[in-house]
Amino acid sequence: MTTRRSLLAAPALLALPPQPQAQAQGETWRPDRPLTMIVAFAAGGGTDLAARTIARFMERDLGQSVVVMNRPGAGGEIGFTELARARPDGLTIGFINTPHIVTLPIERRTRFRLEDFTLIGNIVDDPGGIWVRADSPINDFAALLAAARAQPETIGYGTTGVGSDDHLAMLALERKSGARFLHVPFGGSAQVKQNLMSRAIPVAVMNVAEGIAEMRQGVLKPLAQMGTSRWAPLAEVPTLRELGFDVVEGSMRGMAAPAGLPPEVQARLALSVQRTVADSDFQAAATQQNLPLRFLAPPEYLAELTALRRNYQALWDQHPWRE
Repeated sequence: MTTRRSLLAAPALLALPPQPQAQAQGETWRPDRPLTMIVAFAAGGGTDLAARTIARFMERDLGQSVVVMNRPGAGGEIGFTELARARPDGLTIGFINTPHIVTLPIERRTRFRLEDFTLIGNIVDDPGGIWVRADSPINDFAALLAAARAQPETIGYGTTGVGSDDHLAMLALERKSGARFLHVPFGGSAQVKQNLMSRAIPVAVMNVAEGIAEMRQGVLKPLAQMGTSRWAPLAEVPTLRELGFDVVEGSMRGMAAPAGLPPEVQARLALSVQRTVADSDFQAAATQQNLPLRFLAPPEYLAELTALRRNYQALWDQHPWRE
């Protein structure tokens, strides 16, 4: 059983034309005022940069400005709550990220749950990765496992925090491999990367897009990636499944609005997101930002998040990661 959803290796869905029903229904609503896009994480981070890029392209399609408002804090809970409580008129939209959008209500009592959102579409699907320094004596994943088994709970790995996709992936890997590592949480991927490069930690677990620039510079090397298939820019790096461990993990980033959004408004916003992701200029910008794109229409997006929630709930019941 995996801890994640199926991941497409290439953005094959990007070129699909809008479905006729979505096209006809979506074009019946036009915003008459600027839109607000809530981002539940700090300015300058990967989610924020992706959101601001997408906002520029949605403005062209919708004919209204899209103003990004950062509402960071509590692992995304502050921004997600504000989005869930907004008026469902299509003028307030926001980014939602996995795993936090489904794991936070599992970990603690929150003022939102998945049912409090109308899904618009998934945009980014960034698989997890296991990274070491380029000069590390650990040259492959087998060597990493051997070191962890020889010295249980001494090989430190950095993540973006307890309950992050990186942390949950390593918990799953520990159960499946029998190896035991030492978790070292940080406040963000930049800190994880900095501590890896400064030799404070020997291993970093972070999304593939977060390490590829340093890999190309000869600073970092990936040992494994966590998609169901290999991400094309890391075609030479095996997946954990290929290495014998059924662990699939990463971070999906998509668009949502408050629950109760009228169907014609949802269809129009979903169409705008789909057009944005299919736009060649946007794809070029995404490539520059190392964003693995994967558009999912609202029904497919909901199915993925519902399955994720079910899997994470089962994981929590077996091994609460707040312990």
